[in-house]
Amino acid sequence: MRQLVSWAGSACVGFARACVVVVVAMLVPAVWAAAVAVWIWWWDGDPWSGIAPLVWAAIGTLALSRPLCRMVRSLVERWTGTVIPAGYREAGPVIQLSTGYWWNGFSYERTSRDALLDQKWRTRWRDPAVWRDLRFTAIAPVTMGVVAAIPLGGVVAAALGFSQPDLSARLVGVLGLVVAIAGAPYAWRSVEPVAVRFLRASTAMALADRVNELTAQRADTTVAQAAEIRRIERNLHDGAQARLVALGLSLATVEKLMETHPDQARALLRDARAGAATSLTELRDLVRGINPPVLTERGLIDAVRALALNSPLEAAVSTDVQLRLDPPIESAVYFGVAELMTNAVKHAHATRARISITRDDTDIVVDVEDDGRGGAGVRDGGGLAGLRRRLAVFDGTLEITSPAGGPTRVRMVVPCASL
Repeated sequence: MRQLVSWAGSACVGFARACVVVVVAMLVPAVWAAAVAVWIWWWDGDPWSGIAPLVWAAIGTLALSRPLCRMVRSLVERWTGTVIPAGYREAGPVIQLSTGYWWNGFSYERTSRDALLDQKWRTRWRDPAVWRDLRFTAIAPVTMGVVAAIPLGGVVAAALGFSQPDLSARLVGVLGLVVAIAGAPYAWRSVEPVAVRFLRASTAMALADRVNELTAQRADTTVAQAAEIRRIERNLHDGAQARLVALGLSLATVEKLMETHPDQARALLRDARAGAATSLTELRDLVRGINPPVLTERGLIDAVRALALNSPLEAAVSTDVQLRLDPPIESAVYFGVAELMTNAVKHAHATRARISITRDDTDIVVDVEDDGRGGAGVRDGGGLAGLRRRLAVFDGTLEITSPAGGPTRVRMVVPCASL
C-alpha cells in the first residue's frame, strides 16, 4: 500500500513537471503558430501582405530566448540539483574620460546613458551565447518537448477514448491511460540531458572567456607594474638620490676646506658619513619592499615567519611543509599575507592572528585568521581587490569570510608545483 501511494505521488509530481516542460518548450512554437495564423488570416494573395506578424514573431523569439533558457536552467537546478552555468558575457565598466566623453569598451558616447545602452546591445549581440540560446529554442520542442508531452498525450487519448461508446475507442482510452500513468514519473526527466547538452558553454565560448580573462589580468598586471615602478622612482628621487646629491656637495666642500679649515672639513665628513649610512638604510628598506632578502634566500615559509615576528600582532605561523616555489608565486603569496596582516592591524584592530600554510597535490593553501571586528570585503580599488587580481594572474583564488564582529578568515589558493 505504501509503495502504491509513493508511486501515485511520483506520478502526480511527474505529470505536473511534464506539463511545465511542455509549456516552456512549446512557448516559442506557440508564438510562431499564432503569427502564421494571423498571416494566413490577413493574406489576400500577396505574399508580403500581413508580413508584420512574422516580423513580430521573430522579434519575440529573440526576446524570449534568454529568459526561456534561464527558466530551463532554474528548473533543472531545482528538480535535479544540476547547475548549468549560463556563460553570458558580462559588460565592462563605463568610464568618463578627461575629455568629457564616456568610453564603454566599444565606442565613445556623450552621456553615460548612451554609453550604457550601446554597451548593452553590443555585448548582447556579440555574445555567442545568444546564438546558443536561439539554437536551444529550436531544439527544445522536438526533443524534451515531445518526450514530456507523452503523459499529456496519453491523458488526451484516454479522455477521447472513454468518451466513445465502441470497444476499440475504449481500448485506445485504456492504452492512453496506461501510457500516461507509466510515463508520468519519467517523461519530464528529458529536460536535464537536453539542457546540459545544448545550454552549457561551448569550447569556443570557454576559450573566448578565458582569453578575455587573461587580457584583463594582463592589463591589471601592467598597471600594477607601472605603479610599482613609479613608486620606486619617487622613493629614489625623494630619498636616496637627494641624500647622495647632498653627500657629493659635502665632499666637494670638504675638498676645498681640507687645508684651510680642517675642523670644518672633519665636521662635514662626519655629516657625510651619517648621510651615507642613512642612504644605505633607505636603499635597503626600498629593496626589502620590492623583494625581502629573507624571501629570496630562505623561501616563503621563513619569510612569513619573519613577517609574523616583526608584526605588532601576536601572530602564530603553522605549517607542515618545507617547499620552494617559483619566485613570482612566492612573492605574490608573501605580499598577500603582508596585506592581510596590515589590514588586520589598521582596519580590524586585531590583537592576534593565525597563519596556516598547507599543500595538497596541486595547490598551496594559505589561511589567515584574525580576531578583529570583521566586516571586511572586496571593494573596487581596495587592497583586497588588488590582492585578488594579483592572485588571479596565477589562476589563484581569494575567499573571504568576515561577519560583523569577527573573526575574519581569508583563504588564498594558488596552483603551483614545488621546486
